[in-house]
Amino acid sequence: MRKELLRGEQVIVITRQQPRALFGPVLAFILVPAAAAFACAWIVKGGPGKLLPVITSDWTQWLVAACLAIVAIVLLGYSLPRFIRWRGVRYILTSGRIVARFGMLRRGDWQVPLAAVRSVGIKQSLLQRILRSGNISLDTGHPGEAVLADVPEVGKFRSFILDAMAELPTNVGFGPGAVPEHGDFDGLVGPVDYSGAALPWDVREGGRDER
Repeated sequence: MRKELLRGEQVIVITRQQPRALFGPVLAFILVPAAAAFACAWIVKGGPGKLLPVITSDWTQWLVAACLAIVAIVLLGYSLPRFIRWRGVRYILTSGRIVARFGMLRRGDWQVPLAAVRSVGIKQSLLQRILRSGNISLDTGHPGEAVLADVPEVGKFRSFILDAMAELPTNVGFGPGAVPEHGDFDGLVGPVDYSGAALPWDVREGGRDER
């Protein structure tokens, strides 16, 4: 059964974590195949035999296969898992809740009603300050804090949360329902820059299939 937004609830912002975590995987994705292609060409031209005469042409196919195996190990064991991990994290702010979703194959999430949030804090490392990202902590008065890690444009995201809290009706009508499944948001999710001064209250109201 498809999960929908509650009637009257609006999606304000959907984003992922700051993509700095992809720097290493992307660099490996570009450099490792390029280096392997260069190495394969050098092997085919007989480069190893010039360095070590004991390496004959019979070794060529095995050396080329070793280069390709290294590429596969790096891409499948390093770059791809980190990309999937980054893509599996989504932060969703609605007019009634904050939702954090994790994972693509094995999925989990947690939700915090805006009405339960007492304060919204920001913590930034030096690198996060340079990249304008940061960690947002939500104080609900219960033990422990809900933390949104590495949120891009963290100051604007917090201002959206505070504005949404200020707009909450006195008699909050949002219940414990769930935010739409991952596929419903694919076209909206990304490291957004939150351009524009006004909150995008009209992004969506009541879920995609509201009747």
